Amino acid sequence: MSLGRDFRRLWVAFTVSAFGSAVGLGALPLVAVLALDSSTFQVSMLAALSAVAGAALALPMGDFIEQRRKRPVMIASDLVRFAALVSVPVAAAFDVLTYAHLCVAGVLQAAGTIAFQSASGAHLKALVPAEGRAEANSRFEQTNWVSLSIGPAIGGALVSLVGATVTLAVDAVSFLGSALGIRRIQQPEPEPVQREGKRDITAGWRYILRHRGLRVLFWNSQVFGGPVMMTSPLLAVFMLRDLGLSAWSYGVMLGVSCIGGVIGARMAPRLTRRYGLQWMLLVFGVLRAPWLLLFPLAPHGWGGFVLLTLAETGLLVGAGAFNPSFATYRMEVTEDRFMARVVGSWSISSRCVQPAFMALGGVLATVVGMRGALWVAGICCTLSAVLLPWRSGQTPPKPAALPEPA
Repeated sequence: MSLGRDFRRLWVAFTVSAFGSAVGLGALPLVAVLALDSSTFQVSMLAALSAVAGAALALPMGDFIEQRRKRPVMIASDLVRFAALVSVPVAAAFDVLTYAHLCVAGVLQAAGTIAFQSASGAHLKALVPAEGRAEANSRFEQTNWVSLSIGPAIGGALVSLVGATVTLAVDAVSFLGSALGIRRIQQPEPEPVQREGKRDITAGWRYILRHRGLRVLFWNSQVFGGPVMMTSPLLAVFMLRDLGLSAWSYGVMLGVSCIGGVIGARMAPRLTRRYGLQWMLLVFGVLRAPWLLLFPLAPHGWGGFVLLTLAETGLLVGAGAFNPSFATYRMEVTEDRFMARVVGSWSISSRCVQPAFMALGGVLATVVGMRGALWVAGICCTLSAVLLPWRSGQTPPKPAALPEPA
């Protein structure tokens, strides 16, 4: 279905940003290693600090974003991320780059990403009519998986040819392109709903936990996303050391499996129109859950490569169909005056829970071995299927209006 010229402008802006981020994926820690000769502990701390401190910095932004038009916030977030990342190659060019500079850039990028996501969810809901939201979210999801299947390979080639700092500059420029694309959107934004009462940074979480459907899906996303991210650093070590595979096989496995995400996202609108959002959430919430259980069963050599690729592809087909359905559902059941805060609270929670799982994975791999850690991740991920809106015979209604604090 046609979603209009302004949606296409937003989609192009998202595509530019997504491909830039995919090309620059992992460039910041590579700069730490290649340009500053940072230790393994420092590289790990860079990732953890960026996620947690960025989330803390973004925590009070939800209420601020809710009270303003969303497009200027999205543009400002892109410009902050551009400035933060482009400062790294500039500092490196003048030989003044430090580890502290990288940490600040990582924190600002993480905070800008959360602010952008908070504003963009509310903006998309206002820009696209209800009947087109499943299609719109599906297109964003497809773009995300296509960029992840192509971008890291291009980024790896750029790092080899021109260095990590120049690759990071490509990521930075993509945010500038996104801001310019959003600036071209012409449809006037609706007036934001003004808050009644005092500012409350917990309103997003309170809204989520008061809503039966959002509440179970919130816990589902943490129990699913945490173990998946836990396997991310473990999988590279598992393939190279335990299975005896070469480094390029890891990149090929990730690139091929991302096609599964594209397939799932492409199926989502048609299946949603036929069966409804509730069916999509339950069926694909279950289908995406058990694939990690195959990871520790992978044999040595190319048989392990094939099994891991099939498992990762199956997981991403389910996730690719589930994610746009969930995003559409969250738009449908969240009141406009809480939309930015709900998305922001969700993003902050994920960015705190996932690094905790990644740290847990490192501890488990040391204590019970690599396959033992992968078993724990697979069991936890499978259990996420329990946390779906099973008791809802239909899409749960909106909750009673959440009062602002007096």
